[in-house]
Amino acid sequence: MSKQVKRLAKETVIYGMSNILSRLLNFIIVTPYLTFKFNDALGEYGKHGIMYAYAALLMVIMTYGMETAFFRFGNKQEDRDRTFSTAAISLITSTIVFVGILVLLSRPISGFLLKPEDNLFVILFAMIIGFDVLAAIPFARLRLENRPIRFAIYKLFNVVINLIFLLFFLELVPYLAQSGNESAAELYSPDKKLTFVFISNLIASIGTFLLLLPLYFRRTREFGKGAEPVPAFSFSFDKQLWKKMMLYAMPLVVVGIAGMANQMADRYLPLRLLSGSYEENIAQVGIYNACVKIAVLMSLFTQAFKFAAEPFFFRHAGEGGSKQVYAQVAQAFTFVGSLFFLGVLLYLDLVQYLIASNFREGLNIVPVLLLAYLSLGIYYNFSIWYKLEDKTKIGAYIAIAGLVVTLSLNFILIPKLGIIGAAWAAFACFTFMAVLGYLTGRHYYPIPYRIPKMLFYVVFAVGVYYLSTLARPLLGENLINILLVNTLLMIAYLLGVAILERKVVRETWKSFRR
Repeated sequence: MSKQVKRLAKETVIYGMSNILSRLLNFIIVTPYLTFKFNDALGEYGKHGIMYAYAALLMVIMTYGMETAFFRFGNKQEDRDRTFSTAAISLITSTIVFVGILVLLSRPISGFLLKPEDNLFVILFAMIIGFDVLAAIPFARLRLENRPIRFAIYKLFNVVINLIFLLFFLELVPYLAQSGNESAAELYSPDKKLTFVFISNLIASIGTFLLLLPLYFRRTREFGKGAEPVPAFSFSFDKQLWKKMMLYAMPLVVVGIAGMANQMADRYLPLRLLSGSYEENIAQVGIYNACVKIAVLMSLFTQAFKFAAEPFFFRHAGEGGSKQVYAQVAQAFTFVGSLFFLGVLLYLDLVQYLIASNFREGLNIVPVLLLAYLSLGIYYNFSIWYKLEDKTKIGAYIAIAGLVVTLSLNFILIPKLGIIGAAWAAFACFTFMAVLGYLTGRHYYPIPYRIPKMLFYVVFAVGVYYLSTLARPLLGENLINILLVNTLLMIAYLLGVAILERKVVRETWKSFRR
């Protein structure tokens, strides 16, 4: 394993850990709490999933690729302040306009997404997204400047504040209301639970933005002997640089929109395509959304990798041997991703308790979604070439093609298979995009990916999981026996990979002994 790959692994742990910890805290505490809290109202949790899916899409639109453009044009230290200032002014201006439009059109938008009377949800999310967008470039700067501790603190702060206010609104206020407190009684109503969830998120987003606000104004050292410190954000707008950044970023907006549409189609389309009533369908969406939270464990790893990999790839672009490093990175990612796939599924008997029992009938979608997120991570590896080569238009074409696959398969499969049809559509889409990313990359920016070994990791992992499903009827309902057999299967997978990669294992062992 090369030094660069080891360095990326370290950066993935450092930068990704903060994201993983914050999302795990959200997953281990907030998600179970909400699924149990909405256990008697699956439809409310379905609305929760739909709103957050659309929020992710709007986040892509409202940041319009400026984070990646900042990495591309602000990678050199002497250009960083000017690029940061230009990107920040652009986002501040556009965010004010976007949020204003969403608030003004909140009622027709809520009528399209849910029901017209849910327009307060749209207003709250417009404000949440606005503050999250304003935090995006400061967070990107922390990543580019290798400041993981502050990055981690702010990410964790957001989740902790959200959790504190969730408990305040959903536990303390109702308790006080029942105890006779008039102010609490006026504030709380059982049908406002979902509103309080969104208000808690808004408070957390505002708090995070306020913590990041000094990054807009802090003073940094100019490079060069005897240079004076200058403001990092000088309220200067470089029009020519902005045009270059927009030309680079606009196709990435298409990539982002299509990518988020691919990821949210399985949250929204079942509401329209299932054969039941609105109430039955929204309940199915709630079940699907809860089970997605388990599959998100794979997405956490993928996101952690992306946090570290984007700046890493830009820093090492053009260096001798960089393509070999990219190939090693893709191989290492596929192995660890396959390990995540097995880890979640072999211990699903324990992981399932993170969601309430009413939601567990959808656990059969988890294996499919885990593979889908693994394919998405492999696509991130295969598609980095178009960002390095400034051919972001090709990335847009791939994303649009993936969206066509997603929509087509959702319309075909959901009416026939139910919500698992949406999961299969997601898997097909991300796998298709990964193949397109690989084939186009071979033409424009050939990287010697070790495809046979990458396929072996995935196919071997799927085979081991299949063996566990065959063994399960023989083990009955004895949890200890199930976990013991699955642990042996996990060891068998690791041994199989170790035999295949015995040269890497020997080199790694020697490096530890030194």
